[in-house]
Amino acid sequence: MNTDDESAAQSFVGYESSVFGEGSGICALNIGPQHLNRVNVLHGGFVAMLLDNGCGLAVRNDSGDPDRAVLTMSLSVNYIAPARSGRVVATGNVTGGGKSTKFASAELRTEDGTLLATASGVFKLLRE
Repeated sequence: MNTDDESAAQSFVGYESSVFGEGSGICALNIGPQHLNRVNVLHGGFVAMLLDNGCGLAVRNDSGDPDRAVLTMSLSVNYIAPARSGRVVATGNVTGGGKSTKFASAELRTEDGTLLATASGVFKLLRE
């Protein structure tokens, strides 16, 4: 996976991101012990972060400008199943919106396809 324009947070956490197709984006993380909570499952904050980034990448990709800044206005996360190890991948897609406000959704899955979480959100494209 091509790492997309790595941020300080991305470097710190260790996830990878990429865009594909129009209005789509993915974030992937190889789960390590530093990503686990007290009961040894992937911390919900990391789950939300991956889903948020998948959506944000999709929105930025949909804008046609790879350098366009995107802010999350709201994000709703549904936790479905835990992950303890391996690689997880969040796939985001734009679902609607106008010129500056977009709607997007994302799914977080294991490499074998097990659904871990879903999210939907509202995102603001900043002016250039």
